[in-house]
Amino acid sequence: MLCLGGFSVALALALVPGSTDALKEGECEVCVSFLGKFYDSLKENDVKFINADIEKALMKTCKDAKGKDNRFCYYIGATSDAATKIINEVSKPLSYHVPVEKICEKLKKKDSQICELKYDKQLDLSTVDLKKLKVKDLKKILEEWGESCKGCAEKSDFIRKITELMPKYAPSAAKARTEL
Repeated sequence: MLCLGGFSVALALALVPGSTDALKEGECEVCVSFLGKFYDSLKENDVKFINADIEKALMKTCKDAKGKDNRFCYYIGATSDAATKIINEVSKPLSYHVPVEKICEKLKKKDSQICELKYDKQLDLSTVDLKKLKVKDLKKILEEWGESCKGCAEKSDFIRKITELMPKYAPSAAKARTEL
């Protein structure tokens, strides 16, 4: 009899929905961030919260997205080269003002890759020692600025180019570096 009681308790606990579906801190970072900014832009631009209008605005936003945001757009099918389209899984809940965290939870169930996206760590250019960075990281800085270093062969060439362009793209960092 006691064994049967323990079994029924275990069965009851297994059937009670747990909070395992809820996002953990830092999970779905790109999804939550991108959709949060997108939702705010919809409100700012007075877009009607209708499925079709939201989808059109999402496609337009994704057209200009770069990096991890663009990869997120690709996963939900909001880019021209995407293989699948689950935009409706975003636009419909947004039309009902569902919190972006909940939307990302549902997207995670559809495609786990969406929640695996993470933003790259941002370098503090005012304090980082450029000489200690890898060439790959130096190239990434230039790429983020939309610049390239044609004819750069040595690490010192990339460093020279970054310090040259820093006042244009990161003026506060350039000012802090000259004060050092």
